[in-house]
Amino acid sequence: MTFERQHKHLKFPSLSPVNHRVINTWFSTQYYPGSMLSLFVCHVERPQAASAAAEAEPAPSNSRPRPAPPRPAPLPHRAPHKMAAPALGRRCGGAAGLRGGLRRALLPAPLPAPRPLHERAPRSRSSAGLLAAQCERGLFQEVFPGQGAEEQLAALLEPGRPPVTAYCGFDPTADSLHVGHLPAVAALLHFQRAGHNVVAVVGGATARLGDPSGRLRAREPLAAARVRAHARALRLCLWRLFENHRRLLWAPGPGGPGLGRAEVLDNARWLGRQPLLGFLCGAGGRLRMGTLLSRQGCRERLRSAEGMSLAEFVYPALQAYDFLHLHRRKGCRVQLGGADQMGNIMSGYELVTKMTGTDVFGITVPLITSTTGDKLGKTAGNAVWLNRDKTSPFELYQFFVRQQDDIVEKYLKLFTFLPFEEIAHIMEMHAKEPEKWGPQKRLAAEVTKLVHGTEGLESAKRCTRALYYSSVEALEAMSDQELQELFKQAPSAELVLEPGMSVLDLCRKANAIQDGPSGYQKITDGGVSVNGIRVTNPETVLILGQHILKNGVSLLRVGKKNYYIIKWLQL
Repeated sequence: MTFERQHKHLKFPSLSPVNHRVINTWFSTQYYPGSMLSLFVCHVERPQAASAAAEAEPAPSNSRPRPAPPRPAPLPHRAPHKMAAPALGRRCGGAAGLRGGLRRALLPAPLPAPRPLHERAPRSRSSAGLLAAQCERGLFQEVFPGQGAEEQLAALLEPGRPPVTAYCGFDPTADSLHVGHLPAVAALLHFQRAGHNVVAVVGGATARLGDPSGRLRAREPLAAARVRAHARALRLCLWRLFENHRRLLWAPGPGGPGLGRAEVLDNARWLGRQPLLGFLCGAGGRLRMGTLLSRQGCRERLRSAEGMSLAEFVYPALQAYDFLHLHRRKGCRVQLGGADQMGNIMSGYELVTKMTGTDVFGITVPLITSTTGDKLGKTAGNAVWLNRDKTSPFELYQFFVRQQDDIVEKYLKLFTFLPFEEIAHIMEMHAKEPEKWGPQKRLAAEVTKLVHGTEGLESAKRCTRALYYSSVEALEAMSDQELQELFKQAPSAELVLEPGMSVLDLCRKANAIQDGPSGYQKITDGGVSVNGIRVTNPETVLILGQHILKNGVSLLRVGKKNYYIIKWLQL
């Protein structure tokens, strides 16, 4: 029999159905103290009763005692109560006492609020520090915890001090990273350039659950084999970015720090072997339910019609365990993540500080959005991928070339490693000659080089010259792969060159024009070009080296946007 049926005289109009279920659980423990439910409530109401193994774990040498947390404040949606909470194990004689006990069990100890890095004037920070430089770039957005953490972290990252290890996680929900991941990758690379060590963590385990951050609906579940395949692809993508940066974009300065060490790991290596009971008794005993429930994303999902699954709810706990594992094994003290990851970063901070007593930090980077304000990514369907099989170097290059003037300077600071003085000079020249699109082209070149290397950049430039400048030399130098990438939707045809074959014959064999007078007139009106050369005489005979390139290819265009790739056989 439920608590409501047994005690109809007690009314709780301000409590949600979720909290009514918790009341039933709490009340049952008062009358049935020997049940398993009582163990759960004891665990909730006594945060100090963590596992003995976790308590006995020695703290690192650089740790210091943590001050006792301040008394928690009531949640915004519940009015504070003056009556003290009943003691554990004592029957509740009234509604106020019962609700007071529940409040003590559910409300979290408040964590420090994250602090925007631009709140203070830059001159009060060291101009040589990594934190100050990336704050000026706009790459580092917020630091956690709030008050005092910025000064402490800035001192930790000062040049000449021992290297710090920072990490960032990437869940393999797809088989490639995309442009929206670039700020996080750039943040890792800036840490590495400052001489610090970095770890990129592929979430081969956490991707099975699905990150609920910023989502109103649950992700579609992914099969284990698919997640493993995606994780392998992401590891290769991350290694390629680290290697391209080292070979093509890194040059050690005189007397400056060397490039820090980079690692790419998969959290399935440790989470996949973590026993459930061991996790719950160790890390699970240090994370407060109230803290997790108080997150805005969690509250929104719980209020939605779909609700939130247990798998999604424990996702922050598993990500927090990543931070703890990397802190113990790699000495990691900084977690990086997108602006929508602050809740997960706070969970990691809470777990590491409670279990080790060491000061750790979180830094967020900005989210990349489209012109309509939508976050770039797979879910929104507007992803620009960092994998050639999904987005060609030419398409990536053109994505950045097409950026507007009001955003290009910001992107030069976020996505490239150019000094501020050089960026200022590029923008100054652009103000004098805006028709040359200098900043956009430099931005596109730097990002394409990082993602696809020198060969990818040259391929993108070749395709650009062939498509927009009708360069015959560029067309002749293009490979079959580049032609397919450049003209993905273009039909292709394989033809045999016959003596006296005309442009009209070519168009008809390629099914590019209609038979009869309308197709003939299309040519005479100047609507057909071969390899960028406009043809107005339908009877023009095809000539090797002019209409047929040295690589045995012809690019036929009918109208403004209809392309046809012709491959000639038996030349």
